[in-house]
Amino acid sequence: MSRLTRALCAASTVALVVSETAFAQSQLPPIVVQTAPKTTKRMSATPRAPHPAAAKRATLQVASRPPVPSAPSAGGGSLTVPTTAEATAAIERTPGAVAVVPDSRFKDGPANTIKDVLDWVPGVVTQPKSNIDNRVSIRGSGLTRNYGNRGINVYMDGIPINTADGLFDLFEIDPTAYRYAEVYKGANALQLGANALGGAINFVTPTGRNASAFDARFDAGSFGYVKSQFSTGGASGPYDWFVNGSAQREDGFRDHSSGNMERGSGNFGYRFSPDAETRFYINANTWRQRLPGELTKAVALNAPRSADSEFVRQDQQRNIDSVRLANKTTLRFGPTTVDFGVFTQQRRVDHPIYRYLDYHVSDYGGFARATDDRMIAGFRNRLIAGVNLQAGVIDYKEYDNPGNAVKGALLTSALQKSQNHSIYAENSFFIVPSVALIAGGQFLHAVRDQEDRFLSNGDQSGGRTWDIFSPKVGVLWDVDPAWQVFANASRNAEVPTFDANTFTSPASSDVTAQTATTFEIGTRGRRPDLTWDIALYRSEIRHELQCLRTSPYSLCSVVNADRTVHQGVEAGLGAAFLKSVFSPEDRLWFNLAYTYSDFFFDGDARWGNNRLPGAPPHAVRAEVLYKHPGGFYAGPNVEWMPKAYFADNANSLTIDPYALLNFRIGYDPGPGWSGYVEARNLLDTRYISSTMTADIATPASALFNPGYGRAIYGGLRYRM
Repeated sequence: MSRLTRALCAASTVALVVSETAFAQSQLPPIVVQTAPKTTKRMSATPRAPHPAAAKRATLQVASRPPVPSAPSAGGGSLTVPTTAEATAAIERTPGAVAVVPDSRFKDGPANTIKDVLDWVPGVVTQPKSNIDNRVSIRGSGLTRNYGNRGINVYMDGIPINTADGLFDLFEIDPTAYRYAEVYKGANALQLGANALGGAINFVTPTGRNASAFDARFDAGSFGYVKSQFSTGGASGPYDWFVNGSAQREDGFRDHSSGNMERGSGNFGYRFSPDAETRFYINANTWRQRLPGELTKAVALNAPRSADSEFVRQDQQRNIDSVRLANKTTLRFGPTTVDFGVFTQQRRVDHPIYRYLDYHVSDYGGFARATDDRMIAGFRNRLIAGVNLQAGVIDYKEYDNPGNAVKGALLTSALQKSQNHSIYAENSFFIVPSVALIAGGQFLHAVRDQEDRFLSNGDQSGGRTWDIFSPKVGVLWDVDPAWQVFANASRNAEVPTFDANTFTSPASSDVTAQTATTFEIGTRGRRPDLTWDIALYRSEIRHELQCLRTSPYSLCSVVNADRTVHQGVEAGLGAAFLKSVFSPEDRLWFNLAYTYSDFFFDGDARWGNNRLPGAPPHAVRAEVLYKHPGGFYAGPNVEWMPKAYFADNANSLTIDPYALLNFRIGYDPGPGWSGYVEARNLLDTRYISSTMTADIATPASALFNPGYGRAIYGGLRYRM
């Protein structure tokens, strides 16, 4: 039986099993908010929220109705920033796997890392390292990276935060600052102009028109974790404002892993008219983090709190300060909406590791995007077209690190310049009111150029230019007002990043762009007490970028694989299987998120059809949750990796299966006081949470990061 056949069988099995089960918090997040509407005296003066099925009918029917221009919603939306409901309605016009995760899903817990935001989205794999640092991958993007992240385009409020060469840092992501997060898997991110294998993630902050006047919380937990957060927002006539700040510290589960950070963000909007609005953004962040390093498999499982002795001797750290400024302006001309803006981001990185890295990153760019939604000769047509311009310079230096994070002799000095300029378009033509045919594409012009300024070991200057066109076609069918079926075929491309010695010598400058052709089919829908979102995909990849560790304390080296395949199943389902247990409106939910990942070499000259390292073939999140309309909720959940996966291309060293038992209980009636207690890894299971990858690994290879032991967190929140 072929791997693809097994994938299809797995999808069929999942669909059969989950007809009795559920997942309310995954790909269809509005159900999380509305499955158990909160009916308290405090909220009795406001209209009751619509039934989930009615809300879904309204959302899905948007794709079939003729477009009707409207003013910003009375529910607190703005022209520049859609509300959660508006964002959900818009994203579900996509003929592929997408999700909107509302803040109600991730602010009812520690809300500390990107894993807290995205862990219930099928197809997204988040693997903790230490403290807030996580490796994130969608459909195998950046599969072999265990530091830094690539393969996903990340945005805040629709404005890029990746460096110009493609990397992104997760420390700048503060879950307590966002109203919702949008996830576009693969080429479904074309409407943002993104074209990475993993797609895009967009974190959206509130505005003064929908933010609480006062919102503060305090969280504390195991291993010295403490976090405080405060935000305020408001509006006066055409003006509105929102400000958020947080500070946290953690001693860390492992030795030599203490860290602290402060993050602040704000936006200021001005509405010229119902059809014209501009908004300014500022983000400032500082992070100080000690690094415990990777361990051998035996040490990671038998002494998981230990640190690598060489990391301790050199006092390896990652310290970053960053500032981001941006503007976005939205204009509406009847059925046409135009967004445009500019941005800049400055980062200073002080990073003593096996060498002492000291560099400054300066990125800047602009964007413009037009959405035209109108009737043409009696047929609805929706066109999205745009341009993204981004450039950046890294002033990069490496010094010797003889120990204790001391900056020694200069070893490397270079200016690394990147450009990414793209134009894109996606058109949806409705041949009948319930069926849209979609076609589009992106043209990318990318430049990577390095100027070597340290010539005592030879001139390492060099550069490359790429011009790549990536097309996409698809279909979206509204089977009924609460059920969609979709399919698409697409191409994507990623050019190499500057890190990991990609351009440090002419011999390595032949590392080329990764390209992939992806086929996808799926369905999503809601019934009154049942939700589902299922997708099957296959990506046939050429020149997959692998980042492989070649020596114990160095960074990984980037190479191109020949032909590889990523294929899998993503299933998010949810059902209320018991109703009116203690009151007429309460529910007992069973929630499930399942990701099947079948990634392998395709007839490689060296590795044959070996499995690709770095990602588990199966990842399961499941939960039974009681929800009372008054705001009380409680229930256990599990995180299960049922099958081992490999740490190397040779398939000689594995990461063992594990299962974690968790429990959460809380009370959230809406405005006013709320709180939670959450216990994680109750059985104190020892497991490996993430791994570096290698060509060939042995039991002596220090590649592994142990997962956290038993931990308990609690928090209080007050909002007006």
